Amino acid sequence: MTEKQLHTSLFATRISKAQIDILVGQLEKEPELAKVLFQYVLQEDKEGTFNASWTFDHLMRKQLHYLLPFLETFTNGLSQLQSESCIRPIAHVCEMVCEAYFKKKDPTFLKTVTNNQLEKIMTACFDWLIGPMNIAPKVFAMSSLYYLGFKFDWVHPELKQVLEDNYPNGTSGYRNRAKKTLDKLARLGV
Repeated sequence: MTEKQLHTSLFATRISKAQIDILVGQLEKEPELAKVLFQYVLQEDKEGTFNASWTFDHLMRKQLHYLLPFLETFTNGLSQLQSESCIRPIAHVCEMVCEAYFKKKDPTFLKTVTNNQLEKIMTACFDWLIGPMNIAPKVFAMSSLYYLGFKFDWVHPELKQVLEDNYPNGTSGYRNRAKKTLDKLARLGV
């Protein structure tokens, strides 16, 4: 697959889940196109479409390590995202990065991911958590921030405060995840 073929696949029309699966299968053979795909995510965020972000999320589910060569570009791009259609899948990728780093303790991620990059993920996640998003980006942000609190000690108390403040007005999905996260924080003594 070439960059031009990728562009055509993403921008010709809205693509289905089946088409995304085929596209991801092709992209798994072309790891260098992962960075190009993320550039398309940034582009489509401005255009209000989401083929690239959905495809990027599905590719990262299968090949998260493809993100590492351009992780700095990825974390720098988080603050640029505005469309919830793009933020949702990218928030999921952030959660996967945090799980690889903190939960799975993947040696490649531990060696490659910098504190500065984790801080950029943390900033974006707090923005998504307190911003006017629907539930999915908030849920991914809660999980990421829970993990990030093991590296940055001020995060857990701040996360707890945000969740407690927003709990009464949250949707049932928000309250459900917030309760689970608050329970985990309580077990940690936060």
